[in-house]
Amino acid sequence: MKIAVAQSILKSHSYDKYRTIVSDLLIAGKVSGNEQSQDLVHYSELNEVRMNRLDKKMVVTEEVIKKIMNLKKNYLWLVLSEGWCGDAAQLLPIINKMASVSQHIELKVAFRDENESLMNLFLTNGNKAIPKLIIIDKEAEEVVGSWGPRPKAAADLIKSYKQQYGVIDETAKTELQLWYLHDKGISTQNEIIELMIQCEQLNHQTL
Repeated sequence: MKIAVAQSILKSHSYDKYRTIVSDLLIAGKVSGNEQSQDLVHYSELNEVRMNRLDKKMVVTEEVIKKIMNLKKNYLWLVLSEGWCGDAAQLLPIINKMASVSQHIELKVAFRDENESLMNLFLTNGNKAIPKLIIIDKEAEEVVGSWGPRPKAAADLIKSYKQQYGVIDETAKTELQLWYLHDKGISTQNEIIELMIQCEQLNHQTL
């Protein structure tokens, strides 16, 4: 695993650089990743609008800020993503805002299709679902946790829809986007910070 992680870190980008790469590809009529299609271009364009809005309006709660500020160790948050992914568009701005709160957290974003070896280590039910947040203890140079591709309530929504209708169609995607809109990033913030607290406790136990 360490080799796959190290290779992906070398190919990763800051959040702002990731956004610029995706935007530049769209100007050229292309999307990130191995597959190219007009549908993916359309999704990426929608995601640009969503991310721009979230970058301006997303707020980390006071409770979560306090917990982030209490982190003692230094972490690298490595996120696997692609510009066309609707979940990534909703979640990456939140993850970025959370990372920005503390000097103990560095955020890097890597493109999924450029990092297949790492992605294969963090599959969700056998699928290359993104975004996937990989939490790395900088001092130990070890992966201590992972999160994604969705908050539990959002994952449950999609699971329930698929059980009822047998497919994930545009209606399901619309319902998911509405869930994200109403949740305002609260579930994501709470789940990630609780995971970080667990990582800290795990580290203390191994000292």
